Amino acid sequence: MSYAGHAISIRSKCFRGDVMARNSVQFQKGMSEPEFQRLYGSEELCVAALTAWRWPNGFVCVRCGHDQGYLMSKRKLYQCANCRTQTSLTAETIFHSPKLPLTTWFRAMYHLTQSKNGISALELSRRLGVKYDTAWKLKHKLMQVMKERDDEHCTLQGRVEMDDAYLGGSRPGKTGRGADGKAPFIAAVQTDDEGRPVKMSLRVVEGFTWAEVVRFAQKSLTPNTIVHSDGLGCFTGVTVAGCEHEVTISGSGRKAAQNPTFRWVNTVLANVKNAMVGTYRPIALKHAPRYLAEFQYRFNRRFALERMVSRLAYVAVRTPPMPYRLLKLAESHG
Repeated sequence: MSYAGHAISIRSKCFRGDVMARNSVQFQKGMSEPEFQRLYGSEELCVAALTAWRWPNGFVCVRCGHDQGYLMSKRKLYQCANCRTQTSLTAETIFHSPKLPLTTWFRAMYHLTQSKNGISALELSRRLGVKYDTAWKLKHKLMQVMKERDDEHCTLQGRVEMDDAYLGGSRPGKTGRGADGKAPFIAAVQTDDEGRPVKMSLRVVEGFTWAEVVRFAQKSLTPNTIVHSDGLGCFTGVTVAGCEHEVTISGSGRKAAQNPTFRWVNTVLANVKNAMVGTYRPIALKHAPRYLAEFQYRFNRRFALERMVSRLAYVAVRTPPMPYRLLKLAESHG
């Protein structure tokens, strides 16, 4: 049979549903635009939702902790009945910005959580109808929320595949591990008993050293985790965190990428790099931790697409403000 005939044969079988079942993750129901509009399509709806997430049991004073207060409707401020402290709904949260309506924040959260490969600040500015600088601030503040949340709550256990990688295009100077102009990071993927990916951790490191692997393991892995890595010597550092370490020499190139021991960590790394190149083009490497955190946050919550906006907003209202001057500074590693 010719190649063309073979292709037609496969296509015909796919239409009959005989060859491949649909991927349940890819085809799961997310939040549609009409549903988003129904839930968060007006400032009043956003205020009501944010109030419920910030004070699920009623108002609590940010200064004295008193649970009685009243809304000063003209100024849109809450005043504590005990100490008379006045505060806004968004004060002391990542949403604190007197110039932006909540509808803009919520639409930004929608695009960041429902786009599989992320969305660039330029594209976000077009969709929100705001200036590029405004979209950049929104995006990075929300990515900071994602980063802080997973820095505290994302630990892997059981069987974990681990590999070293870096972000950044080709630059003059040294190539390979330790290359100039690149952000080195460690990728780890937890798999279940059936070999499917559960969640992952992506952390920028100072370099691929024993001390950095120890630090990664202490933050990202629980004791007794079985870590599978290649022969890179620094990965022995996971044992300091009480993990078991199994080495598989995978070599390099195409053969290494196809090694079944590292199937999912290789898949994740390919997806991350494709998303970075296809969505963001060049990125400032000092912000690499946030970009990786965004990808990690969506991946680890991919089975709950419908609830991702509300979950992100719930965490964001508990995240302190992030001034623009801090966003622009180099991100700390980890």
